[in-house]
Amino acid sequence: MIDVDVSGKTFGKQQILGSCKLSLNAGSRVSLLGPSGIGKSTLLRIIAGLDTRYDGKVNRPKKIAYMFQGPNLLEWRNCYQNLLIFHPNATQSDAEEALKQVGLGDKGMHFPRQLSLGQQRRLALARTFLSKADLVLLDEPFTSLDPQLKADMLSLTRNLLDQSDATLIHVTHDATEANTLGAKAIQMQGTPATLQSP
Repeated sequence: MIDVDVSGKTFGKQQILGSCKLSLNAGSRVSLLGPSGIGKSTLLRIIAGLDTRYDGKVNRPKKIAYMFQGPNLLEWRNCYQNLLIFHPNATQSDAEEALKQVGLGDKGMHFPRQLSLGQQRRLALARTFLSKADLVLLDEPFTSLDPQLKADMLSLTRNLLDQSDATLIHVTHDATEANTLGAKAIQMQGTPATLQSP
């Protein structure tokens, strides 16, 4: 169970978030929708525990995976190392299987600069799901992708979610992403932004 009860978040004197309440059972999937700048990523960082300066409380599982808008790869590490350095308990076999799942089975010794943007995103996705987290947080990781690559990434993410028991919280401004991922769309609205779990 994940319980989010945020009553406020400010940056300086500006209040960004108002009342944001969200309760999710294990295995649930939701997408937080709203225009750019409304506070979706801010709320996601609070849920992840990356931002602790807010009013309210969040009950979250211990094992959390966070996929950012950019791949955030270590350029001086190959694909295997980019996986294993963040998951020290994983084995080489685990890393090989994770790469196979995202279609990079033959790229283990490649460095990020040797990969296309789509392959870099796939590597970031493999890193996210290798953790076998109870909660997966996706912060608009499909933005700036061309339509075909975006469709491929969404389909791959849906498949990885279907193979896991993870709860999903996904930030987007595109409702079609929520549909593809099998997630319930919840709209953030207002100034400051509010969110009410249905």
